[in-house]
Amino acid sequence: MTQIPVGISTCLLGKEVRHDGGHKHSRYCTKVLSKHFDFRSICPELEAGLGVPRPAIHLREYADGLRLIETKGSADHTDAMQNFIDSVMPTLADLRGYILMAKSPSCGMERIKVHNEGGQVTRRDGRGMFAEALIRTYPLMPVEEEGRLNDDMIRENFIERVFAYDDWMQNVAGDNLSAKALIQFHTRHKFQLLAHCEKIYRQLGPMLADLKSEPLAPIAERYIELFMEAMAKKVSRGSHMNAMQHLMGYLREALGEEDRKVLIEQMEAYRRGEVPLVVPMTLLRMAQRREPVDYLSAQQYLTPYPDELGLRNNV
Repeated sequence: MTQIPVGISTCLLGKEVRHDGGHKHSRYCTKVLSKHFDFRSICPELEAGLGVPRPAIHLREYADGLRLIETKGSADHTDAMQNFIDSVMPTLADLRGYILMAKSPSCGMERIKVHNEGGQVTRRDGRGMFAEALIRTYPLMPVEEEGRLNDDMIRENFIERVFAYDDWMQNVAGDNLSAKALIQFHTRHKFQLLAHCEKIYRQLGPMLADLKSEPLAPIAERYIELFMEAMAKKVSRGSHMNAMQHLMGYLREALGEEDRKVLIEQMEAYRRGEVPLVVPMTLLRMAQRREPVDYLSAQQYLTPYPDELGLRNNV
């Protein structure tokens, strides 16, 4: 399988590009995710010409907006950063996700300190200048901070979204767009949608019922916006139970009475938090392999990402 192109803050790869000449090496990114993601690294501050080492910078709020100012002094690097952002953003259109460095005035995704003109912190709800431009330019792209990937649920959700977005970009977006491609994509991801957000799942089916009512492109645009909105929602144990029960309904021929009892027991144990999701999902996959159901063979919910990532062992 071709590796998926994903952007990443350069310091997370162990490169010494931070303002103090250090790095923030993420072994999870370099040892685990690098087997599946083709990382494209960017350090906005370095590539905007600030150099290494360099004075620390922070966000200051003025009447005309936020600016990047050195913490000890008044040197303003806003224009240099904006020029870099303007030049690099068009080159990122092929990425399927992005992993950012937290707490950075350039790369931080959330909770970034914002200072007043005198340099005092006035709020902590800012976003790094590069991160803001990235999310605004590519609102569908899964974006996450490396530190948040230590949370099992957030990590699993982010990686699942990257693989789903990659499917869209490879098989539906651009020149690949057709009614058949759109319907096949929806069919592959039906159970994922059901698990993530049943409300949006119920909206998307009717949206695809009459693809001749208007040009296909705007329908596809509305579809993927809602799809990615649904996928960003964390899945509760109850929602996984609902999706697995729907799956089980297709596997009547493959499940004997005892197999059915064991599966239901393990699904209930999962609902109570006694076993991880991988346990009932493995039983469902075994039943599907024993008596394959064509409709389920393509369902990404059964294998949304490579098993070796072990993500369902912890959720």
